[in-house]
Parts: sequence; C-alpha cells; structure tokens
Amino acid sequence: MSTRHLLGLNGMSESALREILTLAARYKAERNVISWRPLARQTWAMIFTKSSTRTRVSFEVAVHELGGNALFLNANDLQLGRGEPIKDTARVLGRMVHGVIIRTFAQQDVDDFARWGNIPTVNALTDDEHPCQILADIQTIEEKLGAIAGKRVAFIGDAACNVAASWVYAAEILGFNLVLAAPAGYESRIANRCVSQTRDPREAARGADVLYTDVWVSMGMEAEKAERAKVFQGYQINHDLVKLANPGAMVLHCLPAYRDQEITERLLEERAEDIFTQAENRLHAQKGILHWLTDKPVEDSLV
Repeated sequence: MSTRHLLGLNGMSESALREILTLAARYKAERNVISWRPLARQTWAMIFTKSSTRTRVSFEVAVHELGGNALFLNANDLQLGRGEPIKDTARVLGRMVHGVIIRTFAQQDVDDFARWGNIPTVNALTDDEHPCQILADIQTIEEKLGAIAGKRVAFIGDAACNVAASWVYAAEILGFNLVLAAPAGYESRIANRCVSQTRDPREAARGADVLYTDVWVSMGMEAEKAERAKVFQGYQINHDLVKLANPGAMVLHCLPAYRDQEITERLLEERAEDIFTQAENRLHAQKGILHWLTDKPVEDSLV
C-alpha cells in the first residue's frame, strides 16, 4: 500500500477531496460523541518555520482528539536550522514518527520530505499552496449554501498568493466558477477552464455567491508592505461590493485580517459568524485530512 500525502490540491482527485470533506463534516457533527481514534498510539511531528495560530492549534488539537500525540518542532531548534538537508531530517524522522505536518516557505521542502521520509506528509502551508485552508473554506461554504459545484466564488486581492493558487486547483476539481480580481502584476500564473481573471473587483463581485479575501502582505513579503498598500487600494471587500453579489452571498476571510485594508471593520464584524465558523472548520478539516491519510475505514478507527 502506497503512503498517502497531502502536498497540495494540484492533482488531487474529486473522490479524494470529497472523502476528506465527508470525514470533516462527520467529525464536526459528532465531536462530542465520536469514538474514532485513527491515530491511536501514533506520534505526529509538526515542523513549522512560519508562525501560526489557526494551523498550529487546529492540528495539535486534531491529532490529540484522534488519539495521537503532536510533537511541535520549531525548525530553528532542529539541525535543519543549521543547514542539514531536508532529506536527511526526513529519513531520521521517518523512522521515529508516524506522520509529519510541515508549514514552511519552499514547496520543494514538503515534496522532498514526502519522498525521503516515507511517512504521511501534510502541506500545512507553503509559498505555493495552502490546501488545508481551502478544504476548510469549502466545508464552510457547503454548510450554508449547499454543493459548491456551479457556484461563483470571487477572490479579491493578491491572486498570485498561495491561498489563491489552491482555490484555482479546487475550482477545477469541484467544478465551480472562480473569478480572481487582482491588480496588474499580481495575477495568478495558473489557469484552467473554471477560472477567469480581471482587474476590476466589481466585475468579479457581480453575481458572486462568495466574496473571499486574504491579506495583501503574505508572510515573508513584509518588505513590500508600503508598496502593496498602494497597489491594492481599490481591492477591498466592502459593502459596495456586497451589493453587487447575489442575495445571501457569503463573505469569507482566511485570517488574520487587517481591518480597513483588505476588508472593512464594519463588514468583518457583520459577517463574523461565517468568518469565525470558517476558522473553526480548520479543526474539523484537519481531522478529515489526518483520517484520510491513514487510509483506515471508519469501523477500523473505533476504540
């Protein structure tokens, strides 16, 4: 049996993605009574070179509630911080732990760990993709609006970022319409049949079922903060854009939010229930991911 990984949404099948989302929904609905422990007697390493709130907490809680132990490892405390090749770290940890969750800059590091570690490997964020976030986002949308297939999702902001990239891949897998609104130089470099791009946020918002945004300055790009603040003026989700969307359209933000930049303070607070449900669903989606990686039927995960 081959080892499963979640390295990104690129190349994932619809059946795999749907299996994760189904597990996530069951874990959420039955959190207080569920007795599944697919990670019983397992230890999962968490290697983070980027700071985190939602990703770290959701994965640590998820591993614990699935019966396992989470071992948090700051990359600067490992020999990785002193230049040890990722393949050597992978071959060591692969003999000691049962899986690894990595949040880092280079996608190649996650890919290399999966190759050399030979244990389930999760991309918890790289500069290329943020698959775990988008799985939680889709769970949130489908809880309120039903199946995402055929829906129109408008992403407003930096369409070249990792979150937007994972949205692009998800659109093709699940068959929804994704419209990316970004200024010149910040368009997505990825294209498929379900994605269109524009420089006009109003065009993207018109008829949308979901309005979605992320920060203008991603981690590692802090030196560009002043320039990006100028470039992204006009790419804010606000009440004017909401008026162009479909009645009942959702407003989502993957957080952290910089109020009155990419989204207004007033709108964020008005839509806080959906946005913080979106954050909560990181926990349930992570459980779905971890269970899927074990490739264990539900009936084999009972204690």
